[in-house]
Amino acid sequence: MKVIAINGSPKKDGNTFQALSMVGKELMAGGIDFEILHVGHKQIHGCMACGKCAVNKDEECSIKTDDVNQWIQQLKTADGIIIGSPVYYSGIAGTMKCFLDRAFYVAGSNGSLFRHKVGAALVVLRRSGGSATLDSLNHYIHYSEMIVATANYWNITHGRAAGEVEQDHEGRQIMRMLGKNMTWLLKMKEASKDLIPEPAAEQKVATNFIR
Repeated sequence: MKVIAINGSPKKDGNTFQALSMVGKELMAGGIDFEILHVGHKQIHGCMACGKCAVNKDEECSIKTDDVNQWIQQLKTADGIIIGSPVYYSGIAGTMKCFLDRAFYVAGSNGSLFRHKVGAALVVLRRSGGSATLDSLNHYIHYSEMIVATANYWNITHGRAAGEVEQDHEGRQIMRMLGKNMTWLLKMKEASKDLIPEPAAEQKVATNFIR
């Protein structure tokens, strides 16, 4: 089994990377393969709402100038996905938001590629805005019908300069617990896959209130 984590920070080895690595350490200790994809430093165009991914159904975004389509295929093969972002103005970092909008739109428009994968979100910040950002990240996970892994508090840790998350002892425990719980969920899902059938997917009902 494998978990892929998305580092939405512009800084490759900053606090977001280190928080994801704390989770990954527990996953690897439990025998789960772990990889971090760094997207936060890339030039990623935002979703243009062209709807081509829903028309073409080729599991690709129509924008071909970046690596989003490659990353979608990597996430498709994973058993679990973690999305991590620093906090910008009490929200998701801009490049990460562009990536998530496009990747999850393509996944949802092509047979729900991430459905029933084990998912988790985490955020890193200096002071405040963590809960709002974590909630925004969880919107992608919930909408995709992923199985949500949790810890013993909100998946938030604090630090400004690289390495300061190591001083947040509660934050470190949260990341450890998230890794342990995610490992447990992945193993339960694997052990029960031949015993308990998945609920059938349903065609999405879209109700518009303006006629």
